[in-house]
Amino acid sequence: MASFKTKISGTGKYHPTKVMTNFDFEKLMDTNDQWITERTGIKERRIAKPEETTVSMSTAAAKMAITEAGIDPNEIDMILFQVTMPDQFFPNSASFLQEALGITNKCACLDINAACSGYLYGFTIADSLIKNGIYKNILLIGAEKTSAFNGFKDRNTAVLFGDAAGATLLSRAERSESSEVLGTILGSDSSKKDSLAMPNGGAASPITKEIIERGEEKLVVMNGQVVFKTAVKTMAQYSAELLEKSGLGLDGLDWFIPHQANLRIIEAVAQMVNCPANKIISNVDKYANTSSASIPVTINEAVASGKIKRGDTILMTAFGAGLTSAGVLIRY
Repeated sequence: MASFKTKISGTGKYHPTKVMTNFDFEKLMDTNDQWITERTGIKERRIAKPEETTVSMSTAAAKMAITEAGIDPNEIDMILFQVTMPDQFFPNSASFLQEALGITNKCACLDINAACSGYLYGFTIADSLIKNGIYKNILLIGAEKTSAFNGFKDRNTAVLFGDAAGATLLSRAERSESSEVLGTILGSDSSKKDSLAMPNGGAASPITKEIIERGEEKLVVMNGQVVFKTAVKTMAQYSAELLEKSGLGLDGLDWFIPHQANLRIIEAVAQMVNCPANKIISNVDKYANTSSASIPVTINEAVASGKIKRGDTILMTAFGAGLTSAGVLIRY
């Protein structure tokens, strides 16, 4: 069977222009900048306009990635679109993006929902398809418009999230190139699935007049302590396992890009695996938790700034509702 290597050939991102700071939240609820900053490390986040959607944001991000990769959109063999809360239930978001990009080759379109871990789930799927010679170019999207589902009533959840889209074009590497995926881990602990959830809006609990009158139609339920402890333990475990199996160890690692959920989580994971601060790339202070968009956006910014260079080793880890978890180690 054919065996190829996977490389990141292009990256892109999109952030709405509207900035919502912690001070803006002081006007909406009983909270303040100091309280939010101390607990999350977040200072501000971007909020999409009503006409901005996950697909429109992803279109802008995808065009950046395609341009950077230097390919024609019709050379894309598949679109993998990770979105937790899509613009509409069906057709899938990947199909809308295919049309928006002017792709006419009838490439495969698939949505994924592994919440904040979804981008790395998609990365693993894409790597498998490229590695086995099935596809050559796969467009991977992580996009969320969390503000559309944020009631801005609960200070424990409302301040955490922001809107964004990140795009990564994954392609077959040439034999002479050093780029490759060195290891991946996917998992989920469904015994803790109720620790982070949005109970209403699906087939089991459609939105009713009664739910709206109670103000629960956009309610996100979260047990912060369970999520925090599980996230730290799992992300640290995956990080250690990937570094050990690859033979790299911390000395051979150039960059650590964790899911940008909360600065305290990032710091705790880094401490558990003894990762030095100068190897961590974080932007959670500027964008808050953009869910599945957080890692691809961070990659794009680090590549664009020249921080990440070809040949660098990058460790990515994430956790999300489910409680899903994922880790990917690559040589860029």
